[in-house]
Amino acid sequence: MKGFLVFVIMFGVRMALEAQTSVNGIVRDSKGHPVPGASISLKNTYDGATSDSSGHFHFTTTEKGEQVLSVSCIGYNPYELKIVIELIARNLPIALHEQLSELKAVTISAGSFAAGDSKRGAILSSLDVATTAGSNADITAALKTLPGAQQVGEQEGLFVRGGAGYEAKQYIDGTLVNNPYYTSVPDIAQRGRFSPFLFKGTVFSTGGYSALYGQALSSVVLLESIDLPEKSEVDASISPLLVGLGTQQLSKDKDFSWGINYNYTNVALYFAAVKQVPDYFHMPQYHTADANFRIKTKNGGMLKYYTTFNHNVLGLRRQDVDSLYLNDAFALTNTNWYNNLSWRELLGNGWKMNLGVSYSTNRDSIMQQVQNAANQPEVFSDSAFWMVFKNFGLTSRQDLTQFKAVFDKKLGGISSFRFGGEYWYAYNRQPFQQNNLDTVFKFSNNFSSLFAETDIFITNDLAAKLGLRYEYSSVIARSDLAPRVSLAYKTGTDAQISVAYGIFYQLPENSQLFYTSNLEFTKATHYIINYQKMSKDRIFRVEAYYKQYQDLVKTVPINYFYSTYNNSGSGYADGLEFFWRDKKTFKNFDYWISYSYLDTKRNYLNYTEQLMPSYATHHTASIVVKRFFTDLKVGVNATYSFATGRPYYNFRLDSANQYYLADQGITKDYQSLNLSAEYVPSIGKKNARTFVVLFASMTNALGYNPVFGYNYTYSGDPDLKQPITLPARRFYFIGCFLSWGVDRSQDAINNNL
Repeated sequence: MKGFLVFVIMFGVRMALEAQTSVNGIVRDSKGHPVPGASISLKNTYDGATSDSSGHFHFTTTEKGEQVLSVSCIGYNPYELKIVIELIARNLPIALHEQLSELKAVTISAGSFAAGDSKRGAILSSLDVATTAGSNADITAALKTLPGAQQVGEQEGLFVRGGAGYEAKQYIDGTLVNNPYYTSVPDIAQRGRFSPFLFKGTVFSTGGYSALYGQALSSVVLLESIDLPEKSEVDASISPLLVGLGTQQLSKDKDFSWGINYNYTNVALYFAAVKQVPDYFHMPQYHTADANFRIKTKNGGMLKYYTTFNHNVLGLRRQDVDSLYLNDAFALTNTNWYNNLSWRELLGNGWKMNLGVSYSTNRDSIMQQVQNAANQPEVFSDSAFWMVFKNFGLTSRQDLTQFKAVFDKKLGGISSFRFGGEYWYAYNRQPFQQNNLDTVFKFSNNFSSLFAETDIFITNDLAAKLGLRYEYSSVIARSDLAPRVSLAYKTGTDAQISVAYGIFYQLPENSQLFYTSNLEFTKATHYIINYQKMSKDRIFRVEAYYKQYQDLVKTVPINYFYSTYNNSGSGYADGLEFFWRDKKTFKNFDYWISYSYLDTKRNYLNYTEQLMPSYATHHTASIVVKRFFTDLKVGVNATYSFATGRPYYNFRLDSANQYYLADQGITKDYQSLNLSAEYVPSIGKKNARTFVVLFASMTNALGYNPVFGYNYTYSGDPDLKQPITLPARRFYFIGCFLSWGVDRSQDAINNNL
């Protein structure tokens, strides 16, 4: 009996094994690489297995006939395959396609440096801007340490890849800033108007930028303001140059905040200690006030309003280039008011809306006068009639009102389509007084645009951005159509190649439109290719580009003092750029290196032929280092910048009213070593602490005396030209910044680890 039971059991086991079928195969991705850890099973059964490190799997089943094989793996789209167990249950080839993910997907980086709280990691955060030695919390000064920007020290603005300063524009929350810098002073660069701590994100586009933005031939800086503050706070600042007080208040339910700030700057004490080359008869003074409110909507959107008011005055004298005993006196009074209202809202079903309204007005009163040794206006004889034209006064008013709407729709996965339009109304008026004659220049412009753009993610490794922008300007009665195309392909872990092509248009400058409206849009065509490898703590980037200029504005002289303009100018720019940032190799040590090679020529304004512009140079490099000592709560920073010499020219008119080149040359190389340090202690008890930032900086520590170009006499004698240099060899700043409510020391520590 016992033998019979053993026989029955063995027979049953054999029959069961014969009833089971082996299922096996290999799981690979779309590139043929094995996928380990994939879950494979027959749908609605318990039969299945997990792929091994080589992608292979194996299991047995008693199921028969047609079944559904289900395969799933994190990061890949689910996969199902109908099989017949008895026919094709062995050596199954399974191909999984990677899920499209914003964290894994390639990003289009050609021509663009992202910064702030970008999901791809920050290039420059707000604190980076503040602690970059030499920037003194000026956004533009910090951006000059990145590839593409030229080291121009005698005038404000970003000069990018062969473009003039007016070819780079700034946008806040999607709308154009009409006057981002304080009004120009002859041969002295002015700061930007906005603090870096207003913004949570910055994109510095050196070319090939989105179709959502226009009217910039070379570059755009896109600034996105912060949403709600972390907590309520009160801030104060004091230094020999400025005093300030402000607050940000956050509601208890953290869905509403408001803030207000005021700063007063007066450099009289500083200029008394650090002598300046100009003789200031009215010390520069600046009043700045700003306010904001921010409201979180029920659907997760955000309504933000920001306003800032600036008023400043100054007056200075320099020796007149045509005389040993006369001075040129320049006086400026500026008032600027800027307003920005934006609304970001989720509309449901994958729709998102961004609306923006802004209004700004800028008013300048300028006096230019030749004065004698007694600082009185000089009267000239008929033999020196040309000196009369050095005496003039003007008042200018620039108003800009903008409306912008952008709608965004998810197309499935992470692909999206966006479209919208904008309208600008610009009013410009400039009364001009000279030689007892009053002339009023003015024009208004109704500018409108429509744009559409799509982000197409074919895979996580391949993406495209296609855009088209239409623009119309009433002042010149012209329209344009600008296509934009960008592609990106991931070549490895955190590495990718991007290419970009686009056409960009820009209106002529206001000073040219005052004289004639018979002009076209100026035009630039960009071609860009770059390679970038970016991880959390390291960035490596190399980029090459070519830019072709068409329809640039040329000066057409009528006589020695008057000109008109046309669009017969042209030019090109090409170059190679390199960027490396490393926050990992050395503990608590952060550094970056940038280098730009630029080859550019243009024939525009009064140029006699295609020449390298006077603001451009072939080689520019910067090294920025930052070291934070956590135990001491002390940070030290240094920036060294170098640029080869820039060309300078003296264009003169001959008897036939034609320009000729009377003198030219190359300035000496530019270099500057800037140093700064911060100490971030806290004072008081835990629940009533005062957080302190003590900051000190020195620009051009080695006292290098750069020459940015030359001013020429009326005679044009090259031996009498006057060099354009810094107002003082060095600039010093010492300040104390106090905060009640927010620990700024933790910001400094976390940013530098």
